[in-house]
Amino acid sequence: MEEITQGVNNINLVADSHKKNRIQVSNTKKPLFFYVNLAKRYMQQHNEVELSALGMAIATVVTIAEILKNNGLAVEKKITTSTVDMKEDSRGRPVQKAKIEILLGKTENFDELMAASAEEREIVDGEVQG
Repeated sequence: MEEITQGVNNINLVADSHKKNRIQVSNTKKPLFFYVNLAKRYMQQHNEVELSALGMAIATVVTIAEILKNNGLAVEKKITTSTVDMKEDSRGRPVQKAKIEILLGKTENFDELMAASAEEREIVDGEVQG
């Protein structure tokens, strides 16, 4: 019976990983503002974004969420923490890793702020070219 339960849990994990508005953050692969800008785009498309990270990348996810909140673009909807069983690379023994998922939603003035920043960029681009 335990094997069936574990199988069902694995199916849920696979289904969750295909959410269209989820960003799985790594603190080694991309620069911080790549994720900030991607989160803005996801919020434009889906009205909310879920930031997810394991282990050492948790600090990066929190920083991304704080940047978006402090700029008035996002509000926290839900924060979930858990541990995930993983296999260690070298010996293959099981290790528990901390996991965080932060669900952010658009603020009421998200669209206005995004339009204003796009306008600013156009003005700067115009000055550079002119």
